Amino acid sequence: MTENEIAARVIGLGIEVHRSLGPGLLESAYKECLYYKLIKAGFSAQKEKPMPLVFEDVKLNCGYRIDILVEKKLVIEIKSIDALNDIHLAQTLTYMKLGDFKLGLLMNFNVVVLKNGIKRVVNGL
Repeated sequence: MTENEIAARVIGLGIEVHRSLGPGLLESAYKECLYYKLIKAGFSAQKEKPMPLVFEDVKLNCGYRIDILVEKKLVIEIKSIDALNDIHLAQTLTYMKLGDFKLGLLMNFNVVVLKNGIKRVVNGL
């Protein structure tokens, strides 16, 4: 399954979670529910995946964590905020670059319609 195919399925599952819960909950609630839906749908997924920083051949554990990594290919960064801004995009891109991932989804669940809170993020590698 390609990154785009995985992303399409993840977006569908995210919409199911959002329709059920609505906006206004904590980020952790959406993360747990989406993770549950991913596992139930048969995806391989990791929550709070540590991402070390490699600097001059030294691996540094700086506390970077991907919210959810799906099929070891797709980075999902979950937010529940008023509006996404450049710092959230930069955070997602950082995780993607550290792990050499091509595609990410930045998902803000604090919106009326989830599709308005999703940004596809592509790593130019």
